[in-house]
This record gives sequence, structure tokens and C-alpha cells, in this order.
Amino acid sequence: MLPPFSAGAHIDVEVRGGLVRQYSLCNPPNEQHRYMIAVLLDPNTRGGSIAMHERVQEGDVINISEPKNHFPLVASAKRSLLFAGGIGVTPILCMAERLGQLNADFEMHYCTRSANRMAFIERIRQSKYSARVTFHYDDGHPDQKLDAAKVLGRPEDGVHMYVCGPAGFMDSVLKTAKDGKWPDAQVHREYFAATPASGNENEFEVQIASTGRTFVIPAGSSITEFLMKNGVEIPTSCEQGVCGTCLTRVLEGEPDHRDQFLTDEEHAKNDQMLPCCSRAKSRKLVLDL
Repeated sequence: MLPPFSAGAHIDVEVRGGLVRQYSLCNPPNEQHRYMIAVLLDPNTRGGSIAMHERVQEGDVINISEPKNHFPLVASAKRSLLFAGGIGVTPILCMAERLGQLNADFEMHYCTRSANRMAFIERIRQSKYSARVTFHYDDGHPDQKLDAAKVLGRPEDGVHMYVCGPAGFMDSVLKTAKDGKWPDAQVHREYFAATPASGNENEFEVQIASTGRTFVIPAGSSITEFLMKNGVEIPTSCEQGVCGTCLTRVLEGEPDHRDQFLTDEEHAKNDQMLPCCSRAKSRKLVLDL
């Protein structure tokens, strides 16, 4: 029997030697005999999806982590709004399965370019919660396209929204929520990949609080990469600022946040950062390591 997982969870998969990627679990979370993932063959792959498609064969033994969840459902929610774009349906589907089992109040909006690009469509249509799901196609009639402002409406206490998909889709839904004054605490997102970030590329200092050692991080090197070369290891996984594995407390200094894991409110506090991608606005950062 496999370790249990909750809706929104993912596993780390070693797709080949030293290359680890995160994939959301999309089977019902009450199952413990299997973990189901779906991997889109991305033409802009950094190596993960093509390795899964071309190198992993039926019967192969691969290394995976126990389930982790940085995108959980809020148990106390009185209503949930689920937004899925493309292969971003994987964690959203698991959420729908769980909410359906609980007979909870929710609706799901699944957006793709066309019906023939929609994963799990028959599974959803045959589910007990199918009446709660609305499909939206880019190439369909304008009347059926997602109107996020209409779906979100005005924020209400106890109503939570969840979104996962391509960056452009997510940014659009999240901007609509922000324009509608949705509180950060009621908005939940999971990015599959980071969008390119720009900013100060100058060198800066990082001090390790436990030892007092100070390192000068050069332009062109991430904090985690440079520290690892000098014997200070910070656990990493995605190395893009989307999974949260390397989340580290900041004791002094001002980070230059470039992740898509923390909320705007958490960024503003400047008391934690993702050193795999973020840098420094101040000359020096003191990290709780």
C-alpha cells in the first residue's frame, strides 16, 4: 500500500540520472494502490517531458518521492471554484474528485484550445460530479469561452479559488481575481513552470546565520547553485521557483523575489525567499541556514 496523499499533491520523479521533475497526482485521493500522473510532451521541454515520453517504458522501475502538497484544498471552504488550463487539469481533477466524494459545493472550469486537446474528458463526463464541470474551448463559439470575472464575481467569506495551467492562462485568471479584490488567502495557484524574470543581476553577499560564513553570489549564478559549489546544500527540486522545496527564512536584507510560489502578501513581508531563482535588492542577505 502506498503512502496516502491529499488533493493537490505531487510527487518528485527522477526521470533520468540527476534530473528530477514534479508531477501532480490526478487519481482519486482515496486510492493507495497507485499514483497516476499525466505528462504533456512539451516542445519547449527542459528535458523532463521528453525523457518521460521517450525513455520511461512500461515495466521500468523509477525513483519517486512520497507525495508532497503545496497546493492543498482548504478544508473549511464553504464553496470552491476550480480553474484548469490544458494539462493544468491534473491537480484540479484530483480536487474535483475529492470535492465530489464529499458532496461539497464546487464548480470546475476546464479550458483548452480545442476539444481534441482535452485530457481526461471522458473520465470527467462519466463522473458523478460531471454536472459541476464546464468545458471551454478557444476555437469554440464565443458564448462558451471562460468569463472569469463572471465566474468569480465578488469575493465572499469561505469561498476559495484554485487555478493551474499555462502561465498566460493563470495570469489572466489571477489578474481578474486581483481586480475583483479577492484576498490572497482565498486565492490558490500552482505554476508548472516559471516565467522569465528580469531585474538586478549584480553580485551580492549571502551570510549563513549558523556559521557566519559569507559568500559573494556572482551575476549569472543562483544562490543555491553557488552555495552548493561551496559545500552549503539547500534542498531543491524544480529550480525555477514554483515548487517551494528550497523555501528559506530571511533574517536580514531585502530579497529580489522572482518566484511564483509565494503570494504578493508573502513577498511584501520579505521574511522568506526561494533562493533557487530569487536574488537580492540589498547588498547583503542573512539566511537562516
